[in-house]
Amino acid sequence: MSDPNLRAALHEDVPAIETLVRNAYSKYIERIGKPPAPMNADYRQLVDEGDVWVLELDGDVVGLMILKLEADHLLVSNVAVSPAHQGRGLGTKLLAHAETQARQRGFGEMRLYTNELMHENLAVYAKLGWSEYDRSEQDGFRRVFLKKELGGIPS
Repeated sequence: MSDPNLRAALHEDVPAIETLVRNAYSKYIERIGKPPAPMNADYRQLVDEGDVWVLELDGDVVGLMILKLEADHLLVSNVAVSPAHQGRGLGTKLLAHAETQARQRGFGEMRLYTNELMHENLAVYAKLGWSEYDRSEQDGFRRVFLKKELGGIPS
């Protein structure tokens, strides 16, 4: 197996991205009672808008991350890893790239949110230094909002 390659997503990646998202998030449908928000996103439009990153392994898209620039922080709006490749540190690699991007763009803070019923994600984010700052309903989902302060850059 080769090393994973992180790169900007291309239009030809959209079908693989959609399959990855379906595979990564479908396990939560029963728990949440409906498809998680990432399953309803328009990935062709997101790739057009930029800041969509894919992680390739042996020619296959196995990871995805979408970044959005906000006024005072970088929002990680989606991180997904193919179930067959979870537990190998690929999500951590994606989040490390987000941190690099935030620093390069002059942000002192990153934010993300996850569904409050995705307990696994909350545990992972806590281990990676993210802290909860709010919980509320947004777009019909109960979300937990997390942030990570980046040392060395004023927020």
